[in-house]
Amino acid sequence: QVQPVESGGGLVQAGGSLTLSCAASGSIFSINLMGWYRRAPGKQREMVASITRGANTNYSDSVKGRFTISRDNAKNTVYLQMNSLKPEDTAVYYCNTIPYSFDWGQGTQVTVSS
Repeated sequence: QVQPVESGGGLVQAGGSLTLSCAASGSIFSINLMGWYRRAPGKQREMVASITRGANTNYSDSVKGRFTISRDNAKNTVYLQMNSLKPEDTAVYYCNTIPYSFDWGQGTQVTVSS
């Protein structure tokens, strides 16, 4: 079973940037659709960005134009570049397949102060 390990979160002021990484314990080369999800306090987990094996991307309306997802199949890693961060982006961020099939990792906390 592939296990994702997310990292790169932290505390940042509104308008700042962070880059998240998700290192999978096994190969993601054959996995077509990978995604970043987030769970904000008191809310359900939601998907915010997805990427196909061919690097086609899709974003939720709430992050479109600010976040960029990418993947490096050789390194079994998926990235999320987050710019122009807003307080409402505060959440724990996770990566997984779409639909999810890995056990959920610990996630990485992103806190955006106003």
